[in-house]
Amino acid sequence: MESELVNQLRKNDPVACRFLVEKHGDLVFNTALGLLQHRSDAEDMAQEVFAYAFQSVEKFRGDAKIATWLYRITLSKSLDFIKAKKRLKRFGLLLSIFEGDGAKLAVDKPHFHHPGVLMENQEKAQILFLAIEKLPERQKIAFLLHKLEDLSYTEIADVLQLSLSAVESLLFRARQNLRQYLGSWYEQNRF
Repeated sequence: MESELVNQLRKNDPVACRFLVEKHGDLVFNTALGLLQHRSDAEDMAQEVFAYAFQSVEKFRGDAKIATWLYRITLSKSLDFIKAKKRLKRFGLLLSIFEGDGAKLAVDKPHFHHPGVLMENQEKAQILFLAIEKLPERQKIAFLLHKLEDLSYTEIADVLQLSLSAVESLLFRARQNLRQYLGSWYEQNRF
């Protein structure tokens, strides 16, 4: 069935394109939202991912599932976006130093509502996402794919093109780091 969908996508079949977006839209949006932590950025990223997928479907070799391919595109494009945003912030900081206007850059705090988090847990989720932001890139990605997207270790290994033991190690270290970050936060913010 996936090979037939790919063939239809290569022919620019509008029904196949719509089906791909309907079937995998939440996967792409939620993955982007977990990484970018801003709803509007995630919406823009989802559009960019699907546009890229439609343009590059000829390159899809079929050695992975379509969902895995879309995860890879989403991760790659989201990480590129984050890097570009950090470069812009650094440039803005340098500019404010050289201009001497004393302008300070605002720290982006995640203030979005992730669809996978219940309303009564939003405040706790915000604290968790702040801690997740501190994780090294690969740990963060593995953790988000496992916890938010509910991917198995094997699926994460496919998406990240790593061995199963490497994924296990990433998730173990991510949990250790989060315990450390969150433990120190709760120590500082006791009521």
